[in-house]
Amino acid sequence: MGQDVEELRYDIERSRDDLGNTLDAIGDRISPGAVMTRQRNRVVGGWQSVRDRVMGTFSDTRGSASDAASSVADHVGPDAMRRQAQGSPLAAGLVAFGVGVVAAAVFPPTAAEEQLATKVMDKAEPLKERVMEAGREVAGDLKEQAVEAGKDLKASTGDAAGQVADRAKDAADDVRQQQSSTGPVV
Repeated sequence: MGQDVEELRYDIERSRDDLGNTLDAIGDRISPGAVMTRQRNRVVGGWQSVRDRVMGTFSDTRGSASDAASSVADHVGPDAMRRQAQGSPLAAGLVAFGVGVVAAAVFPPTAAEEQLATKVMDKAEPLKERVMEAGREVAGDLKEQAVEAGKDLKASTGDAAGQVADRAKDAADDVRQQQSSTGPVV
């Protein structure tokens, strides 16, 4: 009978421990701080998963941009483009740009787009005239400076040519004098 009492005490103590652990788990489960932490971790994990699917992980992106760009040209179609773009933001951008170019070429501009383009051109016309006038002024100033620089260059080259000619003449005279003083060469 002593054994039974000891076993009962042991079972009761174990049940208390289990009950205490269960109550702690329940308290942790319904604690506002713990709930917020779990929700935050769930949201962060979801965003990371989406980011990894779109952007890829570091190991995925090492060579995938060039591989994807070269194989997009080989495989055309929505499914192929989606597979190539997954894990590579550069490829996704290239695909989106290509789709935009094709759409712009296929669909004519709308009336609203044409009106907007006309308004922009009307407002840009005065600016165009101002820029052209400023360009003419700059070109005129540069032309004057180029003419002056050309005149200066011509004058300095003329002076340099005269100096070279004078030095050559002096050197020739020196050679003649040395020859006449030393006598004929045998």
